[in-house]
Amino acid sequence: MTGNDTELETQIAEWRSYMLRRRAVLSADVDELEDHLRERVADLTETGLRPDEAFLIAVKRMGRMDELSREFAREHSDRLWKQLVLTDDGAPAETERRRDLLVMIVCAAMAVVGVKLPALFGLGFDESGAFYARNLGLLALAPLALYFAWRRKIGPGTAGAVAGLFALGAVAANAYPLDDDSQSLVLTAIHLPLALWLVIGIAYAAGEWRSGQKRMDFIRFTGEWFIYFVLIALGGGVLTGFTVGTFSAIGIDNETFISEWLVPCGAAAAVVVAAWLVEAKQSVIENMAPVLTRVFTPLFAVTLVAVLVAIMVTTNAIDVERDMLILFDLLLVVVLGLVLYSISARDPAAPAGAFDWMQLALVVSALLIDIMVLIAITGRITEWGLTPNKSAALGENLILFANLAWTAWLYWSIIKGRKRFSKLERWQTDYVPVYAAWAWIVVLAFPPLFAFA
Repeated sequence: MTGNDTELETQIAEWRSYMLRRRAVLSADVDELEDHLRERVADLTETGLRPDEAFLIAVKRMGRMDELSREFAREHSDRLWKQLVLTDDGAPAETERRRDLLVMIVCAAMAVVGVKLPALFGLGFDESGAFYARNLGLLALAPLALYFAWRRKIGPGTAGAVAGLFALGAVAANAYPLDDDSQSLVLTAIHLPLALWLVIGIAYAAGEWRSGQKRMDFIRFTGEWFIYFVLIALGGGVLTGFTVGTFSAIGIDNETFISEWLVPCGAAAAVVVAAWLVEAKQSVIENMAPVLTRVFTPLFAVTLVAVLVAIMVTTNAIDVERDMLILFDLLLVVVLGLVLYSISARDPAAPAGAFDWMQLALVVSALLIDIMVLIAITGRITEWGLTPNKSAALGENLILFANLAWTAWLYWSIIKGRKRFSKLERWQTDYVPVYAAWAWIVVLAFPPLFAFA
């Protein structure tokens, strides 16, 4: 038994002793909880965490289901802060952190090279917008896939599947004869990064993509990654402003450097850096996405209700031009994101409360708006015929409608006590492949189906 194993067993023994001192908990209950605890610790250590870190996170996550575990996690949270702040806790762990940092730097550098290398062949940002519309997702996300392939130590089969899907995306983006102003090019630019992001999920899950828990972990990662990426972008915006101002003060115009080097290279590197930050801070007890969900769910619910009221009062139809369709689809995606992250943070055993009613109101409001969008799209298609944009919008809104409708029914059933909350979580994780399949259909099938229009 190694030193880490001994320390883990000591921690579990202390936790078990603490639980047994509680009058409301029987020995058989503690045995069952310990089995769950060990399973969670094993899952977390497989992601690269040390056993002591995995133990603390597992106890906290169990605390969401059991108030006594929550109390234990609070009383011993001082250990977690020491682990977050004090990094010199053993040569092997420190070596692993440095290795991970080095791999992140290499992958971030590869992302920078990827977005700048085409310029050596005359494909600059200003004159080759169509090339970057086709390939920017490939160039930025391939290094991230490599990072997770290394971090998760994925097998040859999983590595081959990830590489094959990236190669398929590269062929689809560049082999089709798409005009620079074609609708198919715009659809490829939007859907290929989404399809490839879900491919990264395969690497993130180390090939265990059929596991609902792994999919939920990737959904959590996506939310945390987005928050870190936005924070990096905001910091980059401040840096850009200071750079422009300071150089202008001494009479130097650095607009070319900003537009062709600082912004694109910084954004490409941030894709990998944000993922590294999420992975490095997995040991933080509470993640940010569920917290923000609690803040923005009521705000979005009020906004959607206001939109519905405005539509009824003014009797104005929804504009189904491309930009408006993208806006409404993004709105519906945000609603689903709020639902997903509330699910990830909710205690499955807790009774339905006011927040669940608010979630139901949010989902029903989004569902009604989606129905209006579908009616508007169908009317335009009936009048003007099918186009790539309208067909893609129709398919996406039908997919979102199916998800929102069943989600609303499950929430209602949960509130009424007819179904367990795990049914809703399983529904959302099982629906992820539907999004992936549709994204690939738009990228691969739409261009030839509509004669590359």
